[in-house]
Amino acid sequence: MERGGEEINVAIREMVIGRIAIAELGGSITNLFFPGEPLPVAAAYRETPLLQEAFSQLESYFSGKRRAFALRLAPAGTLFMQRIWHHVTLIPYGSTASYQEIATLAGNPQAVRAVGMANHRNPLPIFIPCHRVLGKDGSLSGYRGGVALKQALLLLEGGRAL
Repeated sequence: MERGGEEINVAIREMVIGRIAIAELGGSITNLFFPGEPLPVAAAYRETPLLQEAFSQLESYFSGKRRAFALRLAPAGTLFMQRIWHHVTLIPYGSTASYQEIATLAGNPQAVRAVGMANHRNPLPIFIPCHRVLGKDGSLSGYRGGVALKQALLLLEGGRAL
C-alpha cells in the first residue's frame, strides 16, 4: 500500500490483549489495529526498526513499566480530529477526562458528540490514549476496542495487571 509514493509497512504481534498490528509510513507510526480489525491489504508486512520500537514500547506499557510513548505519530484525520487527539494526548497516565472537558479544551464545549466520534476514529488507540476519555458521569461509554478493553487499560493505569 502506498501513500504519496511511500510504502506503508505493517507488523503484527501477539500481545496480552490479542493480535495487534501497527503501521508506519515515512518514519512515523500511522495506525494501531486491534484484534479482528481489517488490515491494509496492499501493505508491506515486515518489521522495520520503527515498528520494532513501537511494539517494544507497547509491551513495556502493558507490563506497567511505561507511562508515556516516545514515538513519532502521524494519525490521519481532519483538523478538528487532530485538535481533539492533541488534547487527548495531554491526559496524564492514570488520569481521565470527560468528553465535555475535551470539547471545551478544543474550543467548542457543545461538540461532545464530535469528540466521541473523533475518539472512535482515532487511528492510534493506546498511543493516543482515548481510553482515558469518559462520559461526564464517569461512564466508560464506547471504545473502538470494546468497553472491556477500555476498562482493562484504565485498570492497568491504576496499578492493576491486565
